[in-house]
Amino acid sequence: MMDDKNLMESLLLTTKGVGDLYLHGTLESSTERVRCAFDSSLTRCLQMQKQIYDKMTQKGWYSCQNVEQQKITQAQQKFANG
Repeated sequence: MMDDKNLMESLLLTTKGVGDLYLHGTLESSTERVRCAFDSSLTRCLQMQKQIYDKMTQKGWYSCQNVEQQKITQAQQKFANG
């Protein structure tokens, strides 16, 4: 039986996978109507992913490492310079 943490991890992974599919659907849409449908679904999926992430973070089940500002600046410069 799954505990709450494992269930939330599964939900997060599934939501990320679905979001990836919606993103590709949006990018590859051949008509504006289909694009809007995928785009709307992607937006809702991203909102759901954020809610799951926030809940997991509150529970201490998902943590991110803080990055030094210098590393962020270096990455920004790298991509800005092409």
